[in-house]
Amino acid sequence: MEKKLKAAVVQAAPVLLDREATVAKVCDLVAEAASAGASLVLFPEAMIPAYPRGMTFGTVVGGRSAAGRRAFARYVEQSVDVPGPVTAAIGAAARRAACWVSIGVVERDPRGTLYCTLLHFGPDGSLLGRHRKLKPTAAERLVWGEGDGSGLAVVGTPYGVIGGLICWENLMPLARMAMYGKGIDIWLAPTADARDSWQATLRHIACEGRCFVLGCNQFVTRAMLPADWEDIGGGPEVICRGGSAIVDPYGDYLAGPLYGEEGILAAELDLGRIAEARFDFDVAGHYARPDVFRLTVNEAPMPAVTPQREPGDREETP
Repeated sequence: MEKKLKAAVVQAAPVLLDREATVAKVCDLVAEAASAGASLVLFPEAMIPAYPRGMTFGTVVGGRSAAGRRAFARYVEQSVDVPGPVTAAIGAAARRAACWVSIGVVERDPRGTLYCTLLHFGPDGSLLGRHRKLKPTAAERLVWGEGDGSGLAVVGTPYGVIGGLICWENLMPLARMAMYGKGIDIWLAPTADARDSWQATLRHIACEGRCFVLGCNQFVTRAMLPADWEDIGGGPEVICRGGSAIVDPYGDYLAGPLYGEEGILAAELDLGRIAEARFDFDVAGHYARPDVFRLTVNEAPMPAVTPQREPGDREETP
């Protein structure tokens, strides 16, 4: 295993609701981070095409408006097929930069559902993993479906095991334990939470998992909103202030948190410190007490429709 890794978190906004322009921006930022020596680059939750902060999509309990349905259709139109042209472009950027890239996207399923998804790309450009958010939070449930256990993806690298959860999934104790059981060394936590309390979550996961934690958020202002964005009402100019950070296995900051601007944070991760930190606490190892506690995780895909034929049945051909 390689002993050192330079990691970067990219605190930036999409070109809101413009998928192609955002992909171009992402590819440029991958190149910029790699040119500064980063071998692992993380982007925020829902970087493509946008986190729909403040939008209602014309919805109240018991009713939906025609304008809200059109707004949702536009959001679907700008979302990401996996695999598809967007993943091909990001994979090519990862290959040119020779680095690992993880990014939050809004994924559209062919059946019509949207998912908040974290994608992992290798330095050869291949799409290595896809994690769909298990539980969208609060009004996110209006627009995003729920993933299943088959998406609890991790990626083996020369630097150790990389994986993580999206935003408030990181507050789910059992979801964290399921991921700790996969031996994660570098935990990725793309988010839309810019509050001070989110920093406590990042630092707690680092201490609990005895792993490096990369937290990544967007920086978004009202000036960035499209002119025809749904009216989200009054408020401060800064819609999301950021808070991206890199934390070591003892819960101490290596970089950040960054607030109030776009930017790239980078830090060198000394992977040898993980074994040192787990000497006295290994949450899924010697501290787990499986004789008392046991977690069972269903990682089978859970499609809504599973065709089944009786033995001996033959598929008819025209």
